[in-house]
Amino acid sequence: MDSEYTASEMMAVRAAAELNDHDVVFVGIGLPNLACNLARATHAPNLFMIYESGAVGTVPERLPISIGDPALVTDSLAVASQADIFQAYLQNGLIEVGFLGGAQIDRFGNINTTVIGAYENPEVRLPGSGGACEIAVHSRRLLVVMRMSPKSFVEQCDFVTSPGHRYLSKRNHPEFRGKTRQDFGLPGRGPTAVITDKGVCDFEAGEMVLKELYPGVSVDDVRNACGWDLKVASRLKEATPPSAEQLELLRKKIDPQRLYLK
Repeated sequence: MDSEYTASEMMAVRAAAELNDHDVVFVGIGLPNLACNLARATHAPNLFMIYESGAVGTVPERLPISIGDPALVTDSLAVASQADIFQAYLQNGLIEVGFLGGAQIDRFGNINTTVIGAYENPEVRLPGSGGACEIAVHSRRLLVVMRMSPKSFVEQCDFVTSPGHRYLSKRNHPEFRGKTRQDFGLPGRGPTAVITDKGVCDFEAGEMVLKELYPGVSVDDVRNACGWDLKVASRLKEATPPSAEQLELLRKKIDPQRLYLK
């Protein structure tokens, strides 16, 4: 990858490109936060941002460091309870775009943020779902932002915290194996794009497919970082690198302290 920009900057720019003006976005902390604020500062000035903590229609003057940061409240349209955020907005079908990440993701877009290893005696106990399962279920579009490695992009998740397109898990609920979102009656579309540090994947017939490579990255680089034989689109695109304007915004206005651009 070009030394003039980092993998984090490339991911933020590419995630921002997935957002449209007037989208209603359920924003997370980290790279999704950078992506949303970059989109709002460039091609999507009317992006409508909602945070899990209850801030609705936020226009933060600085990068919030958590979902409870007071910068989210200043000049926001409203401050609601978490119950209202999830029930009135998310479960009511008003969230157009959700962002998620996780410890593991599989070929069908199932995400694990619960445990590594057996649930009863895990090797690592992770934070759990929080609102992730509801975001995966109800968002009209779901963007996943994760760095690729064989430990994170796995053949089967140790635990399915947030459902993708087809259920697949090593351990929990074997009776559901192979069932689709439609079988469960889930309202959202499920994962629509996976933005990584090497390229971008989408889904065909519910399975992840590599559709775009970053400059300087090969298909072999991606496959070596993936825990299964990842499908590759017949017409593979090369992503456009960050522009000077985008890098200037990220480095000097959106994240000058490099909280997430490390």
